Amino acid sequence: MNTNPAETQVVSIPDGSIRDYIDGKPRKDTPEEYVRQTIEKRLINEHKYKREQIKIEFGLKLGSRRPRADIVVFPKDSPEMTQDQVWLIVECKKETVEPRNRRDGVEQLKSYMSACPNCEWGLWTNGRYKEVLRRVRVGDRYEFQEYNDIPAVDGSLEDVDRPKRSTLKKAYEDNLLMVFKTCHNHIYATDGLQKQPAFFELLKLIFCKTLDEQNVGRPLEFYARSGERGNRDGQLTVQKRISKIFGKVKREFPQIFEANDEIRLQPRSLAWIVSELQSYSLLETHVDVKGKAYEELVGANLRGDRGEFFTPRNIMQMAVEMVNPKPEEKVCDTSCGTGGFLVTAMNHIIEGLKHEVTDDLGLGEVEWSEDQRVIIRDRIKQIVASDFYGFDINPDLVKATKMNMVMNNDGSGNIYRNDSLLPPHEWSQELKQELADALNIQADNITSADSIEFFDIIVTNPPFGSDIPIKDPPILGQFDIGHIWRKGGEGGWEMSNTLQTSVPPEQLFIERCLQFLKPNGRLAIVLPDSILGNPGLGHIRRWLLEKTRIVASVDLHTDTFQPRNGTQTSVLILQKKTQEEINEERYARRIVPYNIFMAMVEKVGHDRRGNTLFQRDKDGNEIWVPEENTSPINYRNAEGAIADLQTEKQTRIIDDQSREVPRLFADWKKEEGIGW
Repeated sequence: MNTNPAETQVVSIPDGSIRDYIDGKPRKDTPEEYVRQTIEKRLINEHKYKREQIKIEFGLKLGSRRPRADIVVFPKDSPEMTQDQVWLIVECKKETVEPRNRRDGVEQLKSYMSACPNCEWGLWTNGRYKEVLRRVRVGDRYEFQEYNDIPAVDGSLEDVDRPKRSTLKKAYEDNLLMVFKTCHNHIYATDGLQKQPAFFELLKLIFCKTLDEQNVGRPLEFYARSGERGNRDGQLTVQKRISKIFGKVKREFPQIFEANDEIRLQPRSLAWIVSELQSYSLLETHVDVKGKAYEELVGANLRGDRGEFFTPRNIMQMAVEMVNPKPEEKVCDTSCGTGGFLVTAMNHIIEGLKHEVTDDLGLGEVEWSEDQRVIIRDRIKQIVASDFYGFDINPDLVKATKMNMVMNNDGSGNIYRNDSLLPPHEWSQELKQELADALNIQADNITSADSIEFFDIIVTNPPFGSDIPIKDPPILGQFDIGHIWRKGGEGGWEMSNTLQTSVPPEQLFIERCLQFLKPNGRLAIVLPDSILGNPGLGHIRRWLLEKTRIVASVDLHTDTFQPRNGTQTSVLILQKKTQEEINEERYARRIVPYNIFMAMVEKVGHDRRGNTLFQRDKDGNEIWVPEENTSPINYRNAEGAIADLQTEKQTRIIDDQSREVPRLFADWKKEEGIGW
């Protein structure tokens, strides 16, 4: 993003406040305001309403009362903006306010709608639950009918009930995260399931939604009409429709779902969840938006007690861009967790492939023919099927990783449940055979740590911590780092034949990753700083200097893994030496000197509580960058006065230095003559 001072506007926002997305006014940063800002962005970006149609804190007259509606929307060509012309009202509440609350619940919304003669639509939400009402005339009175969603700016009700591919919406910012959370909480509360089973029921429906989107050439079947959602017969119809899709899902992904798996949600709950998801395109939504939504949901429900602290997306992006995976290179994450590193690497390669095709064809992506799109889609499937691999000991995370990859560019990759530190001869025969088939090797040749040089690139954040030590001698015996080292000998350290009694897992993962790498292969790994600075671990640093070229070391801020973990960490970029290089240096009794790229990331875009941080000027004011200028709007407020309002669309800049590291690293590599 361009932050040239000539193209930025510095706006003074009081501490504890945010700038309203619609009218630009500062508002107190509260849980209720977060919900309102998310809805405002949805109205603009997803439903395509214009800012000039929308008013915030709009004054209403209800007898002697003068309440303010959170958001009101006027018709496209409304001649004036008065209470009589209001067409849609949105009321936003914090999570703790229930829909049936006597004062602030749905009844409040109904009273506001009734006070506006031409108001047809209303939306009430607390961020985890929403209710959409349409006010219709029946005889001599009005009734409130429940609908799946408010209509888009074109007002099409058919698309509300059964969207077409052409009307599916890309989600923006936190909207998909809010929808996922809302669906999960609904299952948790309505179906009586615990958090983890509730998550997996939602996972089944995300699979169904994704597969239905992929079924190009046929009408979408993942939908629940408003009328179906509200009655038993309709709910059973939805259940039958979705169960049919899930049958296809089970046949498509037998490695994830058992043949006898069923969707265990009650019909009314199932219909509600489908209606919440149906309007979005999971395939077309930007990878960062759906990645954040999915990985936060997974992390909240599947986080274990084995040192699992899922890597922030900006750090994954930085690490992947630094190792720069390319087509035909085999990429692995030895502790894949939710699959974030693999999805990031996959999309890095796919974007590079799309750029190449764009250059070759001389056409932008939007100009590609359907035949050209099919060719690219098939190429992507081929890449994902042959070049991406992941291991995790947690079977639930393995399933979650496969879903993450399916939801991102149409492929589940080669993801296996396995303890990556286990001796290869103890791997199951099924795992060996599947891995051998994918790698086009012989399963019988997978016998030891010396026979697993499979991958060109590894990007990973291994579990770490002294509270989950590895003590099993057969595991420790595979690793130089599993032995006791003593000071002395060449380089100041000498390995003994005696095994240590216990070793933190991250130390062994360094060596295992290098065992998995081909000679000259590249590794990006997140490690605690103790490995780099603890005097007692000098033998690991010596071992690394002998076995690898340490290409880069990026020191991360303490808040990187907050609010869940405050361990000081770094990202190391290593390149595995060939055995010839190691032998030459041993013979010469010296390591050939070289330069190392080093950086410190002092700002990671959030604080220790997990709150997003934005760039400020020298006076402490947040920097806002204008994205789109509009003319001042004249409107008549509730008191009848004419007011002018400037509705310039602006955005803040996240204060995150990790975004700059790959560019600086690329420049440094050119100077050093490093070709990858």
